[in-house]
Amino acid sequence: MPKSGWMPTMLLILALTAACTRHRVEMAPVEIKPIHITIDVNVKIDKELDNYFDDVFEQEDRIREQHESTAE
Repeated sequence: MPKSGWMPTMLLILALTAACTRHRVEMAPVEIKPIHITIDVNVKIDKELDNYFDDVFEQEDRIREQHESTAE
């Protein structure tokens, strides 16, 4: 084989053998579990609403008492 054909022949053999690789991918089953998260964010808002409505109900009771005393 002449020297000029040796390098292209080796590159051709290298390219052909590199293209003959095999890859195998296996997908294992993925287990999905539920996540339970408890966040108590509403506690502060609930307390503020209770305080607000307590004030409203106290005013309502005072108005009702004033109305009953004037109606008698």
